Amino acid sequence: MFGTTQSGANTYAKIGVETGVLAANPHKLITMLFDGALVAIALSQKYMKEGDIKNKGESITKAILIIESGLRASLNKNVGGEIALNLDALYDYMSRRLFSANVENSQEFLSEVHALLSDLRGAWEAIGPEVAAMSQAAA
Repeated sequence: MFGTTQSGANTYAKIGVETGVLAANPHKLITMLFDGALVAIALSQKYMKEGDIKNKGESITKAILIIESGLRASLNKNVGGEIALNLDALYDYMSRRLFSANVENSQEFLSEVHALLSDLRGAWEAIGPEVAAMSQAAA
């Protein structure tokens, strides 16, 4: 009749994420995408070390989906100019590296993409105060 404690915890976590998404501004949403991809890659590294092929593949797939359907899809190449085009190429490269990491079982490729995403996330966070100031000025 009742679910397990684990399913209750999963439901609570899902609601927490959904609430965070609904309350987030566009800048925060991109930060959440970076965080999700970074966690998925970290889990992939863990699963790869443990020899857990199924979960490794699922985590890498999740990271690729976040990069492609979230980060890459959110680029506005018409407005973003050269920066958006460069990010598009970088996201494409990261997705291909993650695919190769899965096929070749390469911790090195996972670490490379994790470092790239971490650097981008840091740069994105650094511009947060400027984005907030521009939003307040526009309001």
